[in-house]
Order: sequence, then structure tokens, then C-alpha cells
Amino acid sequence: MCTDCELEWDRAAEEWPNWRPLGSTERDDCADVATQERLAGATLSTVGPPMEPHDRSMAIARAWSISIPECTLLSYPHHPSPLFLALSPLPPELELAAKGSERAVMAGEVATLAQGLRASFRTGRTRPAEWRAAQLKSLVRMIEEKEEDISDALHADLAKPRMESYLHEISLAKGACIFALKGLKNWMKPDKVPAAITTFPSTATIVPEPLGVVLIISAWNYPFLLSIEPVIGAIAAGNAVVLKPSEIAPATSSLFAKLLPEYVDGSCIKVVEGGVSETTSLLEQKWDKIFYTGNGNIARIVMAAAAKHLTPVALELGGKCPVIVDSNVDLHVAVKRIAVGKWGCNNGQACIAPDYIITTKAFVTELVASLKRVLIRFYGEDPLQSEDLSRIVNTNHFRRVTKLIEDKKVADKIVLGGQTDEKQLKIAPTVLVDVPLDTELMIGEIFGPLLPIVTVEKIEESIDYINAGTKPLAAYLFTKNKKLQEDFVANVSAGGMLVNDVALHLTNPHLPFGGVGDSGIGSYHGKFSFDCFSHKKAVLVRGFGGEANARYPPYTVEKQKILRGLINGSFFALILALLGFPREKR
Repeated sequence: MCTDCELEWDRAAEEWPNWRPLGSTERDDCADVATQERLAGATLSTVGPPMEPHDRSMAIARAWSISIPECTLLSYPHHPSPLFLALSPLPPELELAAKGSERAVMAGEVATLAQGLRASFRTGRTRPAEWRAAQLKSLVRMIEEKEEDISDALHADLAKPRMESYLHEISLAKGACIFALKGLKNWMKPDKVPAAITTFPSTATIVPEPLGVVLIISAWNYPFLLSIEPVIGAIAAGNAVVLKPSEIAPATSSLFAKLLPEYVDGSCIKVVEGGVSETTSLLEQKWDKIFYTGNGNIARIVMAAAAKHLTPVALELGGKCPVIVDSNVDLHVAVKRIAVGKWGCNNGQACIAPDYIITTKAFVTELVASLKRVLIRFYGEDPLQSEDLSRIVNTNHFRRVTKLIEDKKVADKIVLGGQTDEKQLKIAPTVLVDVPLDTELMIGEIFGPLLPIVTVEKIEESIDYINAGTKPLAAYLFTKNKKLQEDFVANVSAGGMLVNDVALHLTNPHLPFGGVGDSGIGSYHGKFSFDCFSHKKAVLVRGFGGEANARYPPYTVEKQKILRGLINGSFFALILALLGFPREKR
């Protein structure tokens, strides 16, 4: 480290004596997953001291910090430097100055990044089919060559079983790339549509064109698939892309930052890592579309930021996804499918996982008994030791979920499970019956391994129960009753629905995947991903023949008759117009 920097750190140590040097390191070491785990497994955020560094490259002393109770780990960016550990909270004036400095630097960097991408897009680099196909082929190669690294990252972030990582993320991502490659040329072709009689002779087409420079903000629960699949759609549509992976899944985020520049065109496809301040800086820029996957609270922030620039958004959210279970089903098969769709999907941390079951009071005992048998078969007598269950993503979410069942009114309703292990961040599959509807468990989206069962007198009442709440991302029905199935499809509004299974509808690339109402805006998957990031441009082409004098002033009664006839589809009026009636002097 240079002398000027040493003086700055010495001054800082004197001014804030509660700081202590931890040795010299590069900034990137702070983001190292092993370092995070060594320091209580915390995630990255940003803060920095208000120092006066010695050159332009350190115009503002920005720091990366790992938040530990009552501690802050600090270092200079882009420069080898000692680290300091604040053993007590930073003074308010330091914290405010630090955050202001951080925002200024990050906003400038993001603005430069966005300008660079827009410049690349304006050259037309991303428009040719050859460029798009080359990027998609590179993504297929990345997935094939780095499958083990991807699985390792998913296991580091969520302890996700390798089979689950392959089935639910890696294979689906690769399949989305291959599907896009096969359909790309047809998707890009102008779609010829009929021309109207009023424009005869003419040709009419709908031309898909890229939107421009798009921002994709991903989620932590399926951090690989939910990042890469919208990127696939954006690339296929010919856009320049910024991907912001979730900082709550740091291993996968770091992997994207490392791998994507190695495989795709870095002048048009970028990865931005970080937390709230980085995301805030990204949202301050003007994008041609923002694609966000996450929860409704953050979606409102994203939508408000987009509104300032009139930027369109796609919001992939969630909700309380219901499962209706009729008494006439093959119960063992139904329960296996519910269980794997709930606990086999990231231990309930999935936007399409069942949030609650509705069944009849007469059938609930049999249903619970079957759930117990299946869960023991799947995860053993002690599910906390099962390697086939993902862990809860972090301590905050663990405490959020456990708090739901610590409520006395809820705890009394547990009929199966309820065990927790904070050290492992594991919560056992938990089934509850008739939890009071005014509890937090029954009001908000659970997003965890808890599955309450609501009982009704008649199964038909379940439709009214679902419709009394917000529209879910997915709704499920298990029945052999065709009339109930028809009523369910016709009367329940949801992003998607599946009869006699759970979650599999998202694996069909010919179906759109997206929400409605509170569960989201817009859809993607397959060609719908291409459409999501495309503008459908209307193009009408005419020659100089077929001139209709009746359309031009001065307007007369005779002209009005001809024009009215044309608008109403009169063949006689068309002949008169084509013959130049009413005739006028040139």
C-alpha cells in the first residue's frame, strides 16, 4: 500500500479509535464466500468512511462491509488496503456520509455502464440472428461445462440437493436455451396479417424488434434459473442486458459475475453484483424494460422507479397458492405430488409451491395420515438430518418462518413436524389444521416448509374461499370430478393452474408463466420470453397506385358517400374510389 493511503488509514484509526486493523487484503477478498462463512456467514452490503483519498481512482473511499452484530468490516475498493473492524456501531454522521459517498460512486458507475450498453445496442450489434444464436449457444456450453460449479453454488446458498438443482434449475435453463435456438428464426420473422379494404392495395406485417437495454433483477430462491431464463429471452429478442443477481444467494451471484463474461459478449451483457444501494442505483437509470422476480413490496419500489422514466415492467411475484383436494382422488399419488411440489421445491421456498390445502372436514384426517406416511418415506423420521431437504436461505428468513409457528394460536394447530434447527437453518416439513384465519401464517405468503390445511363442509366452497383472497401465481386441484374441474378453471383467477399435479405447468415452454393481479404482471418462458422483451411494430406498406380522391379536401357529399361505403366494406365504393371518383382537376 502506498504511503498516502497508509496516512489516510492512520488518520482514520486516530479519529475513530474503535476501529482495529485486521491485516491487508484486496477488496474482492471481502466478497469471497469462504470469508463470509468465516465471519458468521453474513451477506454483502455497502458502507464506507468519509476520507479524502489521494488520487482520482479513490475519489470517494467506498467500502464493502460484511454486517456482523455490532461490527463492520471495511476496506478500500480497487486498491490493496488494511481492513478495520468497527467494534461498535458507526457514528451517525459517519454512516450518513458513508452511504452518501457510496451512492454517488455507484450511481456514476451504473450510469457509465448503462451508457456503454446503449452505445453498443445502437451499433446494431445485438440485432442479427447470428449474434443472438451465438450467445445462446455459449450459454448452453456454459451450463454443460460448469454444471458442477452451478450445483456447488446452489448448495452453498441453499444446501439444495444436487438432484433438485439439476431437475429444477440446470436442466430447465439448458432446455430454455435449446428451445429458443430452435425457434429463433421463426420468432424473428415478420408476421403477415390481412390488409384492410381502406388501404387497398397494401401489405401489413407485425415486426418484432428489440426493446433496447433491459434490466433483469433476479431472486434468491432459484438463483440460477430465475436469473438465466429471462436473460435467455432478452438475448433472443436482441437486447443488451444487465443482470442483477440476488445478493441473498451470494455464491450464485458471484458465479454469474465470473462466468458470464467468459462465455457471452461482455459489451452487450453485463452482471452487476451488490445489495440495496447497487439496486437503487440501477433503478435510477432509464431502461427500456425492467424484469423483476421477487416479492410484492419490492415490486412496488421497482414499479415506482420505472414510472419515473415510463419504463415498462414485468413483475414475477408470488402469493398464497392454494391446493384443493377432493375426497375422490387417488390419495397416495396426490399426496406424493403435493409433498414433492411443496418440500421438494426448495423446502417450500418457491413462488409456485403450495401455500395451503383446502379439503373437507370429513376427509382431513385421512389426508393428514397420508401426508405423514409420505413425508416419513421421503425424508425419514428425523427430516432435519435429511440431505434431500434444502435449508432456509439465511437466519433472517429462518426466524421469520419460525416466528409464524411460535404464535400460540398457530402452535396448537400443528399435527405434523414443527422441529427446527437454527444452526443448520433447517425447518422440518410442518402440517397444521384449521389455523385461525387472522394469524400471520394465514394472511401472508408463507414461503417456507409450513403447510396449513383449511377445512370446509363441501369441497365446492373452496372456490369462494380462494376468490376471497388475492389472485395467486398458481392454483391446484386434485379431483376426478369433471364438473368441479370445469368450475375451478372457469371461476378461479390465477397466473396458472394445474389439475391433479403441482408445479409441472412451468416446465412446458409452450405455456406462459406469470401472475395476475398481486401475483405479477407479464409472462415469460419459451416464445413468451421472446415476446416479453420485444416490441411488436405495426408496418403497413403501400405503393403509389390505388389513389382515392375522396380522402382529400375539399370534402363534398359525394366524397362522404364513397368514404362511408369504403369504411363499411362496400365493393362498389372501392371500385369508385379506385377509378378516381369523384374526378377532380389536377
